[in-house]
Amino acid sequence: MEAYKQWVWRNREYVHSLGSLANGLTWLLPEKFSASEIGPEAVTAFLGIFTTINEHIIETLPTSPAHVRTSGTDSSLSYPLLISILKDLETVVEVAAEHFYGDKKWNFIILTEAMKAFIRLALLRNTGYKMLLHGGETPNDDKDPNQPQLQNRPATFDRNHQFGNQYNQWNLEGRAMSALSSFGQNARTSPTASSTTSGWSRRIQHQQAVIEPVVNKEKRRTLSELVSEKGVKGAFFVIGEVLFITRPLIYVLFIRRYGIRSWIPWAISLSVDVLGMGILSNLKLWGEQSKQINFSQPERDELRRRKMLWAFYLMRDPFFTKYTRQKLESSQKKVEPVPLIGFLTEKIVELLVGAQSRYTYISGS
Repeated sequence: MEAYKQWVWRNREYVHSLGSLANGLTWLLPEKFSASEIGPEAVTAFLGIFTTINEHIIETLPTSPAHVRTSGTDSSLSYPLLISILKDLETVVEVAAEHFYGDKKWNFIILTEAMKAFIRLALLRNTGYKMLLHGGETPNDDKDPNQPQLQNRPATFDRNHQFGNQYNQWNLEGRAMSALSSFGQNARTSPTASSTTSGWSRRIQHQQAVIEPVVNKEKRRTLSELVSEKGVKGAFFVIGEVLFITRPLIYVLFIRRYGIRSWIPWAISLSVDVLGMGILSNLKLWGEQSKQINFSQPERDELRRRKMLWAFYLMRDPFFTKYTRQKLESSQKKVEPVPLIGFLTEKIVELLVGAQSRYTYISGS
């Protein structure tokens, strides 16, 4: 396994490009959207899991001793990987359940959604109640922009494997301090060392000892601490996140109860989305201004991403059957006589109609 990790780290650009290409080509597999064909979805899931594991290996590339120490002790690192693997497997579960059990497939979909919701709730708790980015697949490491950054903070490693410029200077200072400490240790053990040199060495070692504990994992904030710190805003923030996490499970539970063609699951799911987003977008309206929750730039991007997910409601039944599909087919007929454009439009509509037949493709979870 270590040899494979080393190979992935050395060829990370090639591995990333190959994974993206393979996942894109799976959409062209024959009989991909056939209810009786499990093979194409199994191939897609296998390639997806393989790519996910490789991406996880790349993101855990050790770049410094401090990074190695922290990455091995961070218990939240496994949660994004588990969520990604579940998302790759859920389509296979849906197709297999539909093939062998028919309409009872919703029981298996409920199980997968419940597992994802449980893992995300655990991740929300483990991260000290920070906003989940991309459903928990991307770690949320950013701090409150109003809090001053510590100058003795270890280097951080982003998804592009580049260090922040503000920490480069500290890395150089840390290496210099380590070199001075080693020099002081050698001087202290030397028979010609003076008492002044020994004292200087001890001071250097003490400063290094003060620095090194910084790389330890930060204390996790509890729910009570969040509410105590942010007041009612903290409570509303947690409610908004819990609504976002549990919305897919609520949606599937109502589908099993009322059926996919009913407007009730569609309307309830949309209501939960609107309520959760409304809470997160209007936190400044509740509680004291001094306890304001400030979102980082990745968190603001996440809020915009969640709003874009509302477009899936155009693809979900019964809205799709009654409105969206008719619009797509009428548009296809208008451009059908146009060479090439008509052919491409037909294939796009075919892919959209096929994807709509899978719950997991339009679940937004």
